[in-house]
Amino acid sequence: MVVLRKLPGMPGWPAALGLRLPQKFLFLLFLSGLLTLCFGALFLLPDSSRFKRLFLPRRATASAASSSSSSSASSSSASSSSTRDTDLPRSPPAAAEPRHASPAAPRRLREKLRTAARMAGPPAHTAPGSRQQVQGGERRVQPATGAPLDRETRAPFRFDYERFRRSLRHPVRGRRTGEDPETRARRMKIKEMMKFAWDNYKQYALGKNELRPLTKNGHIGNMFGGLRGATVVDALDTLYIMELEEEFQEAKKWVEKSFDLNVNGEASLFEVNIRYIGGLLAAYYLTGEEVFKSKALELGEKLLPAFNTPTGIPRGVINLGSGMSWSWGWASAGSSILAEFGTLHLEFLHLSELSGNPVFAEKVMNIRKVLSRVEKPQGLYPNFLSPVTGNWVQHHVSIGGLGDSFYEYLIKSWLMSDKRDSEAKKMYDSALEAIEKHLVQKSAGGLTYIAEWRGGVLDHKMGHLACFSGGMIALGAEDAGEERKQHYMDLAAEITNTCHESYARSDTKLGPEAFRFDAGTEAMATRLSERYYILRPEVVESYMYMWRLTHDPKYRQWGWEVVKALEKHCRVEAGFSGIRDVYTTTPTHDNMQQSFFLAETLKYLYLLFCEDDVLSLDDWVFNTEAHPLPVNHTNFKASVQQ
Repeated sequence: MVVLRKLPGMPGWPAALGLRLPQKFLFLLFLSGLLTLCFGALFLLPDSSRFKRLFLPRRATASAASSSSSSSASSSSASSSSTRDTDLPRSPPAAAEPRHASPAAPRRLREKLRTAARMAGPPAHTAPGSRQQVQGGERRVQPATGAPLDRETRAPFRFDYERFRRSLRHPVRGRRTGEDPETRARRMKIKEMMKFAWDNYKQYALGKNELRPLTKNGHIGNMFGGLRGATVVDALDTLYIMELEEEFQEAKKWVEKSFDLNVNGEASLFEVNIRYIGGLLAAYYLTGEEVFKSKALELGEKLLPAFNTPTGIPRGVINLGSGMSWSWGWASAGSSILAEFGTLHLEFLHLSELSGNPVFAEKVMNIRKVLSRVEKPQGLYPNFLSPVTGNWVQHHVSIGGLGDSFYEYLIKSWLMSDKRDSEAKKMYDSALEAIEKHLVQKSAGGLTYIAEWRGGVLDHKMGHLACFSGGMIALGAEDAGEERKQHYMDLAAEITNTCHESYARSDTKLGPEAFRFDAGTEAMATRLSERYYILRPEVVESYMYMWRLTHDPKYRQWGWEVVKALEKHCRVEAGFSGIRDVYTTTPTHDNMQQSFFLAETLKYLYLLFCEDDVLSLDDWVFNTEAHPLPVNHTNFKASVQQ
């Protein structure tokens, strides 16, 4: 129908047609009836009709489909749908914002989950590097998917916490028998450092993400998408393990009363996962307090839209309110980062374990399948992968920043599965073999280090972040077979010694951000931009693992040297601060008490001077933020209540 607009100097269109007043009335009555009939016919169209989806909201469509299914009890498809809805577990309470589902059905974790975890539509194909890649609210979950369901359609689910605690082989805090006075005194000193760091954070920055100890105020930053209290969540399990009961209750109260997940900002998927979700999961497993579990599950759901890519490889940045995700602007060609999408596995398996919802496990198992299909240059995993094509973007390989925790999570996935995840162990073994063949080097002075690889050309640099690898290799050596076990323990000890040398050769006895092996220099920073220390934990992390696995007293001695250096150079009036140059005895402070200092550095130092049954490696694995997650000795899920 052509509608004639009224033009200046012309009569209205009914008059132009020569209609009298009664005819105009009848014509308009007929037209309104026709429009009403056409609109009503939309409700009779099939649910799959594109024309229907064009005019009606998805929620209305879904509810109409649900009503239709429930009324057709004799239909086999309706019966099947009803069964799936009943079998699905309960997800955590909804946030104020609408839930966001992942559209692309990833590879199945297990055959029996295929029907339950089918997603709500095909992935959106977008150009790599595009900032606004996915609108989280565009796709809503249909009732029979593995993504979060409305409370009315989810079957009750309960994690058997008491059974889990009975399965632990050692008390969480150990038995504390037969320790020598010096070891205890050193542990108590580290406990005092933790209390000092927490008390100043509480006084000057509670609710902010980090403390600025020089200016005595808080820092929020832009990594966490509007979330607050990163130091609170990161510190929870450390406070608990150190038996700082009053301080733990202060942190718990803040989580209960003030930790708001209904935020709208740009967050690092990686940082939110390892700090917030990891910290909340650990606090729940240690205490059984439901508030930690419910917050972890609710926050986990907010991360799911990041996986809405053609490959299922998540993008690095997500808006926690809208669900939109995109890649980091500095990442080559819109790629995702190996150490980011490869450092989700431990936490997401536990989110599925606690919620009964397989979607979290599905997401990370799909990442593994994508990585198993893609060709690895020289057996190595480059740091940049396109979430659109599933291909490598650059051939830059690093065991430090951009790559590090991917390898850590392979061996820890195997350990966390109680050594049943053979695929993770195989991937780890193959990766370590390639690393040793192509990246492990020996300096002229006899120091073993792990270089970086840029398209076949070695960069003889080792970052502080790579110093975790001594502990990782020692962990994996325990089950490498007798003929390889001693070889890997020796390699782990050599790398840990090199990292110790990077500390010992500085004036402050703290290590630089990166150190090099070129131009006659060994284990020292040669560039001004690499001379800083920001309270990082990786070196003392390796000390802790090497002590636990060898009981060589030098590792405790090295750890105590770090404690003395922290006290001398990083402790200020209102907390601890990083320093800008480790090669001067009067360093300038950076005015930042990082949350990982409380989560990792102090925790690893404390455990170094504990007996082995405190957070025993038989029962726990540490995520890359040092949050302890339990080994799955058995299945702790209670029966689904019908």
